[in-house]
Amino acid sequence: MTTLYTPDSSHLLRYIGEIELGKIIVGQELYLQLCNLKEDFHNDEYIYNTDGANIRMNFMENCVRLTKSPFYNKPMVLMLWQKALIECFYSFKLAKESMDRGMWIDRFKKLLLLIARKNTKSETSSALALSEFVCGNEGSDIVASSNDDAQASIVFDAIDTMRQLIDPDDLDSKRNQRFILNKNSNTKIFKLSDRTKNKEGRNIDFAIVDETHEMKENIIGKSIEQSQSLKDNPKFINITTEGFVEDGYLDQELEKARRVIFKEDDGPAAKRLLPWLYTQDSEEEVWQDRSSWVKSNPTLGIVKKWGYLDEQIDVARSSKADRIFVLSKDFNIKQASVESWLNTEDYMYESVFDLEEFRGSFALAGVDMSETNDLTALTLLMMKPDDSTKYLYTMYFMPEAKLKDGNNDKNAGAKYKEWANDRLITVHEGNDIDLSFVADYIYQVFADYNIRLYKVGYDQRFSRAFINRMRDYGWEKKSEDYDGDLVLVLQNAETLDNAMKLLESDLRTQNANYNENPVCRWCFGNTAIKVNDKGQGLAIKKTPQGRIDGSVSKIIAYEMFRRYRTEFKELIGK
Repeated sequence: MTTLYTPDSSHLLRYIGEIELGKIIVGQELYLQLCNLKEDFHNDEYIYNTDGANIRMNFMENCVRLTKSPFYNKPMVLMLWQKALIECFYSFKLAKESMDRGMWIDRFKKLLLLIARKNTKSETSSALALSEFVCGNEGSDIVASSNDDAQASIVFDAIDTMRQLIDPDDLDSKRNQRFILNKNSNTKIFKLSDRTKNKEGRNIDFAIVDETHEMKENIIGKSIEQSQSLKDNPKFINITTEGFVEDGYLDQELEKARRVIFKEDDGPAAKRLLPWLYTQDSEEEVWQDRSSWVKSNPTLGIVKKWGYLDEQIDVARSSKADRIFVLSKDFNIKQASVESWLNTEDYMYESVFDLEEFRGSFALAGVDMSETNDLTALTLLMMKPDDSTKYLYTMYFMPEAKLKDGNNDKNAGAKYKEWANDRLITVHEGNDIDLSFVADYIYQVFADYNIRLYKVGYDQRFSRAFINRMRDYGWEKKSEDYDGDLVLVLQNAETLDNAMKLLESDLRTQNANYNENPVCRWCFGNTAIKVNDKGQGLAIKKTPQGRIDGSVSKIIAYEMFRRYRTEFKELIGK
């Protein structure tokens, strides 16, 4: 006898009904997919049977305990979207195949769940995996997978913690170094990552692949799918946020998913894929319509906090690195990992000063050293008592050969001859520059203006000549045992992220006076920001011809300010 499903008996239909009534807000992509699924209730290719889904959801709500604070050891209470998703994934059956085989054959083999961070994706999928471990087929192999072992461990360890809360004495299950074992059914759960050897030759029934946005290639996904080829009802769950990898595995999977959603692909593989995408309809609505945030955050107000997202949006408004990261991770809006760092209006403002104003004062400095035949930049950072403005005096250095027309970076907008004539660039004879001249210039500023250097940050590359000459003038290198004047600054996002954000903020609020230096403006315009998977930014070139030395020297000077802010302000009498 065929069951007639209604919103009273189907979580999926109830979810669709709540959305259509306007009680739940979702993005256009998910809504279109749900409309497709609603139509499929009337498609003779499929039979809808919720028995398997209900068994798993009953186990999850009646046996599983949560693993993370502030919900640790509390019963799992599934939200409607979770129930709708799980029910849908397990309940659509292939009518003809099921009749021919005399057993239920699930329609969906593969699920792509795109959902913003901190929306219980790992906890939900871990609990579902544990339900398979207990309620699924005997002798099953279940895998928790990701790009690296640490990420794969998040789901694997969550499953094991849930297991321990149910079976604390290991009466029915146990964990060893290789896997988690169900003693009664011989079902195993193990990890699989890019580092795992012998990815082939496995026999996987149920797989969770976490954070696929990090994967450049389809190595893990393909090996899992191949291992499932003999299974009647394999399950492959891809859970992820958006990321920064261009043309990677996730981009390929999302392209397939969107062809399904927009009915551009109705092939055999497309029919077995369930796309479930929590996405925004535009970037503009993120900034203008707070209520739209639930489109990518279905747990908002229940698990994920409104206040947290308010804070993230506030930070993202003032920092390009944070904007890229927040839009990607909290709103599933694809971002290139490399974008222009500053808008023109961020640094095109009038503000000048004279070094004479700082006679007898102190300065911090940043030096970006280049190859000896290229542009090098020195930035002095100075401040006045009772004035929060950072005054940035930058001198550039280059060899005479660089001024030749054939080697002028003209295509990138460089005007080296003009800038040299305006004494914004110090030119040295020959084909290369002796970086000790940078130290000479620092000493000359001291001799002419009595501006005393407190700390100078430098880039390790090509720094030997600079350090040796600085020592000749009496400045010493910082070490573990000596708090010297010369401070090595590693050129990576982890080190320079905060300084870069501080400089960006000061430029946007016109709290950084760089003396309207046109070379600095050129460097600002050439600077892009590359964001890593932690949301930390690093200055890089937009193009190979563009120079960013002035930007980098300022960021290094700001890193000196960030590290020695208190001592520096005491010196200048703030």
